[in-house]
Amino acid sequence: MSTLTKILIVLLTIASIFLCGIVVTYVATADNYRKKYDTLYVNYQSTEQKRKSAEKQLEELTKQADQQKKELNDKVAALNIIIEQLRANVAAAEAEKARLLQRVDGFAAEVATFTKTNEYQTSLAQNAFNAWKTAEATLTVEQSQHKETARVLLEKMAVVTTLEERNKRLLEENAELQTKLDQFLRQYGKVLAPPTPVTPVTAKAQPAPPPAKEISLKGQITAVDLKNRLAEISIGTAHGVKQDMKFHVTRGDQFICDILILHVEPEKAVGILDLLNPEQPPKVEDEISTNL
Repeated sequence: MSTLTKILIVLLTIASIFLCGIVVTYVATADNYRKKYDTLYVNYQSTEQKRKSAEKQLEELTKQADQQKKELNDKVAALNIIIEQLRANVAAAEAEKARLLQRVDGFAAEVATFTKTNEYQTSLAQNAFNAWKTAEATLTVEQSQHKETARVLLEKMAVVTTLEERNKRLLEENAELQTKLDQFLRQYGKVLAPPTPVTPVTAKAQPAPPPAKEISLKGQITAVDLKNRLAEISIGTAHGVKQDMKFHVTRGDQFICDILILHVEPEKAVGILDLLNPEQPPKVEDEISTNL
């Protein structure tokens, strides 16, 4: 046997051994690949089911999301409508607020005017009250004086009554004496002559009337209260104004009314309106005077 043949036999043996090893390896690994394939196929089926379930869930979630999106859009639209209504309500509220603020300002002005008028009327009422107190005090003093005068008068009347009785008694005695004297003189043919007064009777002196004098006071009206028919003038006791004095109110050549003074102060006086014409009431700065 040649060397080449030996070499070929060896090579064939090695090749056979190698081929056997490959076949054994293939057979050994074939079962593993089958198991892997089965495992992978089962995993694939499971994954496919999961995918389909996930797609189905995704579809349901998508539908739910669309439904929720639609509901949210509807809610947003409703909220937008409510917002527009609220904006309109806010605008109306702002307009109402402005109107109310304007009314509040008007009320504040009216309250200020009312407060000022109330203070003025309170001052007039206080002045009238003080005047009434003064008049009451004066009346009390005058009543006391009248009582004292009445007492003195009663005492003097009692004295006069006593004197009249004494005078009557004296006249009776005088008549009786004249009768006796006349009877006594008639015995001698004489008559009693009528008595002649020693002191001639004279008329009682009467005081001459004081000469008339015009006052001619002038001024202006400084305040008017038509509701209580009162007015304040710009002159007082310092100018000669006295209680119960009457002033004539004029405006240009027109006669307006009269003012009868109730209360007097040094620089002003307050009186009640008389002969008042509702269509032409007195105003501040109208002229006043004691003489027309």
